[in-house]
Amino acid sequence: MMYRLAVVAAFLLAACAGSGGSERNEGFRSQVETPDESPIIGEVGPPRERARAHAELASAYYEQGNLGVALEEARVAITADANYAPAYTVLGLIHMDLKENAQADESFQRALRIAPNDADANHNYGWFLCQSGREDLSLKYFLLAIRNPLYSAPQKSYAVAGICAARKNNDRDAIEYLERALRLDAGYLSARINLAQVRYRRGEYDQARLLISDFNRSIEPTAESLWLALRIERKLGDRESETKLAEQLRRQFAGSPEFQSLQQGKYE
Repeated sequence: MMYRLAVVAAFLLAACAGSGGSERNEGFRSQVETPDESPIIGEVGPPRERARAHAELASAYYEQGNLGVALEEARVAITADANYAPAYTVLGLIHMDLKENAQADESFQRALRIAPNDADANHNYGWFLCQSGREDLSLKYFLLAIRNPLYSAPQKSYAVAGICAARKNNDRDAIEYLERALRLDAGYLSARINLAQVRYRRGEYDQARLLISDFNRSIEPTAESLWLALRIERKLGDRESETKLAEQLRRQFAGSPEFQSLQQGKYE
């Protein structure tokens, strides 16, 4: 049985957005403020400081989706200091979004040669490997990120490791990683909806119902979360709840692929 994995971006969850997330955002997240039109720090000071400033600008533009400027800033960062690992990490993500996989792989590997224990570099290389069909290998890098005692977001790496394991139909590891993410952060909803997907695929409908119900109460439901909830209720034989969810899906997401599947009676 085939099913789609939900990848809900952490920042979307925090904002309680009502639309689906972008897979890109399971990768690097910068703490940098959105760039404005004010002058950039002058090209003075130590090379490492210049590299840091431009790498942070690159990550901020990357998150805006302005890949051209992000690429330019990442290259300026590397020119300032060719041994600054975060510049290669964001460069790898930019190339990944541009579908330039060879350059992305090279950039991530360069970051890890410089800083093999860097949690962000390991997490993002793992995400790249997962996205490029190397899910089994990706797990190694998520676990390396998690082992770093200074890593501030191990729940994110556990959650994405779970997503990648599930893509290979490795339900045992997927459940373990997703549950670990939720033990670290019970409010990490990306882990919750993906665990619901795995439980649904395994026919564990009561557990899947609890997980997706909690997800839909916690934020404005997405087309994907309503569709999963509807299919769970269908499996459980609750026609009243199924009908209500179908109406909500029609009302809020009439143009979505999920509603098209409903109209066509394609539940799996």
